[in-house]
Amino acid sequence: MPDQVGTPGQEPEQHQPEQHQPEQHQHGAHGRVPTRSERWDAFKRSPFLPAIVLVFILAAAAGLFAGSYTYSMANPTPHHIPTAVVDARDSARGKAFLEGMEKALNASLEVRRYDSRAAALRDVEEQKVFAVLDVARGGDKVTLDVSGASGASVAQVLAETAPKVGEKVGVPVAVKDIKPLQEGDPRGLAIFYISLAAVIIGFVGAIQLSVHARGLNPAERIGFTALYALLGAFVIAAVVDWWLGAVRLPFVESWLILALTMFASGMVFSMFNTMFGRWAMLPTWGLMVLLGNPSSGGAVSWPLLPSVLGHIGQWLPPGASVNAQHTAVYFGGHQHAFPFLVLGGWALLSSAIFWVWRHRHPGGRTSSPAHAG
Repeated sequence: MPDQVGTPGQEPEQHQPEQHQPEQHQHGAHGRVPTRSERWDAFKRSPFLPAIVLVFILAAAAGLFAGSYTYSMANPTPHHIPTAVVDARDSARGKAFLEGMEKALNASLEVRRYDSRAAALRDVEEQKVFAVLDVARGGDKVTLDVSGASGASVAQVLAETAPKVGEKVGVPVAVKDIKPLQEGDPRGLAIFYISLAAVIIGFVGAIQLSVHARGLNPAERIGFTALYALLGAFVIAAVVDWWLGAVRLPFVESWLILALTMFASGMVFSMFNTMFGRWAMLPTWGLMVLLGNPSSGGAVSWPLLPSVLGHIGQWLPPGASVNAQHTAVYFGGHQHAFPFLVLGGWALLSSAIFWVWRHRHPGGRTSSPAHAG
């Protein structure tokens, strides 16, 4: 037994330090505290950086969204109202009434004089004027013909102001709506809503193609954008007209306007996706929703919007869509080319940029030759 106790290599105390030395060396290599630069590089590669950026972006977007709509719609004020006046230069009371209207509306009444009522009414159909003031010879009576279909909010402002001014200057005023809105749309908002649906579903559809059909090649992506635009626009028009009966639409024309709107909106996102990658939603949302929809003239007529928004809105897809749809529904036979040129221009421009930079668009697939047997 003593021989076994004293045998070299049998005592654990002699070998224990050698067993722990490799572990101490390994612990020192992996237990080093990362430098600040290394921690920042790791953070940039993690999902936490884009998540934190999105938190601030979404907070700012929420405030901007509420602010843009409140700024343009909460307190509509007349800025520029083209109004036809059947010549009343010989009437002192007629002049007093016009001066009272301009004062009440803060000089926002743009008077256009006509020699005949028929000529003035023709320009109402052309949407060049929003109302017709007819002062009877001698100034004994004033007739104010408003056009609710031209702009419900403008017609309301004029209809509320004219009797008050007439009472102040001692002239009786008769107000009549010569172009009323349809019964199912008494506030004139249905056209705004269907255009808004086409705009939002247009770019949301493009986002979903990028997520769920990532393998589509550029030409296929354009084709499927056009396909969901045609089908989605048909459903929007069918629901509003055939199912709900809210607005009687000139179906084919309204359908194609909505389809062009939806396609343009989808291609705008696709264009920005080639330019900004995963952040494409920011310029799309800013252009189409924060700026485009409040300035479209759908919820509040352009003469009541802040003047800058009123001018910008006509050049953006939402405003062009509302303009074309509004004319198609209420002023058939007097359609203008301008809103179609705007919609077509945005669709063509965004498609061209997407096609030229298609190599930068995320997704797609490559065709490789088959392997040899």
